[in-house]
Amino acid sequence: MRDSTNGKSEAMRSTMRITKALSDIQRVRILMLLRTGELCVCQIIEVLGLAPSTVSKHLSILSAAGLVDSRKDGRWAYFRLPQGEALKVIKPVLKWLDGALESDDSVAKDAKKREAALVCPPESLSARQRNRCAG
Repeated sequence: MRDSTNGKSEAMRSTMRITKALSDIQRVRILMLLRTGELCVCQIIEVLGLAPSTVSKHLSILSAAGLVDSRKDGRWAYFRLPQGEALKVIKPVLKWLDGALESDDSVAKDAKKREAALVCPPESLSARQRNRCAG
C-alpha cells in the first residue's frame, strides 16, 4: 500500500525499521539471545552488561521494528521473538542472522551468560544490578 503523503509504502517503512534495528551490535545480540526463548529485561541486562536505560532503548527499537514481543508479569517485563504471523515475516531475517553468526565467539559467550542468568530469579538479578549502579 502506498502512502500518498511521501510516496513510501508501508512495506518500505517496515523494512527500514528492521534494517535500522539490525544496525546495532547490542540489538543483534538481544535477538540472538531470544532465539532460545523468552527473557526478563533484568536477564538481558545481566548478559549484555549494559545500563538498564540502554537495554530499554534497544528493546524499544526492536519492538517498534516488530522484531520482539513483550509481556508484563507483575513488575517484570519479558521479551521474546514474535509468534504466529509476525514470526513468519521476520523468520528470514533470523535465519540469515543464525547463518551469519553461527561461528561468532561473542554469540557463544552470550549463550553461556544467558544460561547463568536463567538460574537466578529476576528479584536477585535486579537487586544485584541496583547495587552495582549504587556502588
